[in-house]
Amino acid sequence: MNAPASSRNAPVRNVAAYRFVPVSEPGALAVQLRAWAEAGELRGTVLVADEGINLFLAGEAQAIDAFLAQLREDARFADLTAKVSVSDAVPFSRLKVKVKPEIIRFRQPQSSPEAGRAPTVSPHDLARWIERGADDGGRRLVLLDTRNREEVAYGSFIDAMTLPIDNFTELPDAVLDRRESLADATVVSFCTGGIRCEKAAVWMRAQGMDNVLQLDGGILGYFEAVGGQGYAGSCFVFDDRIALDPDLAPVAAAIPRPEEAESADGPEAR
Repeated sequence: MNAPASSRNAPVRNVAAYRFVPVSEPGALAVQLRAWAEAGELRGTVLVADEGINLFLAGEAQAIDAFLAQLREDARFADLTAKVSVSDAVPFSRLKVKVKPEIIRFRQPQSSPEAGRAPTVSPHDLARWIERGADDGGRRLVLLDTRNREEVAYGSFIDAMTLPIDNFTELPDAVLDRRESLADATVVSFCTGGIRCEKAAVWMRAQGMDNVLQLDGGILGYFEAVGGQGYAGSCFVFDDRIALDPDLAPVAAAIPRPEEAESADGPEAR
């Protein structure tokens, strides 16, 4: 996917991508991904687990494209979709490649999408539902923010349901406390890039909440597809840009953040 036309000449391309797929030898895959990233002088973070990969990298456009092309030659990642933004400088200090138990820490059984994703709603469809205030069947719409409080403070969808959590692992208790209020609605879970809302939606449906969907591509995918319709503020990101506006451009931090601090969920919480 191409960078936004308004800033396509910026020298640095940033990509965020994940894929839930069984990985039999995550250590070997991590070694290969590190080699490709180092060859392109890319910086950022790559996480590998038995359940898949999660990456956010920055560097020259040609090097980013080469990395993604090599990755997509692997049949497991052939249809990997990357969310793209640009910046004037690389927003990561170094390259980190790690093998983890999960590509996003949740610690809940029945939450891995490897066996099948929860149903999705596209950004264009969600924008239409937001304008109507209901889904295509006329059912009440609830947008469920699966991010933590620090991130929500930078911006969210207007009138979204937010949760009093500081870490993604706290989401189950917070959701179950609100379960009855969600029963008559079409619930669309969302997060920064899709990974948390995907796990959350799979877990919620496993609890019998069959009215839960996920926003395909998360907030960044929504910004890329339709802009900021129905959204107020910016989207916190886990790098030195701090937050992006609906044009996917870095914005001055609206909330002071201590040097070297990062969201409680850590930089892998896309």
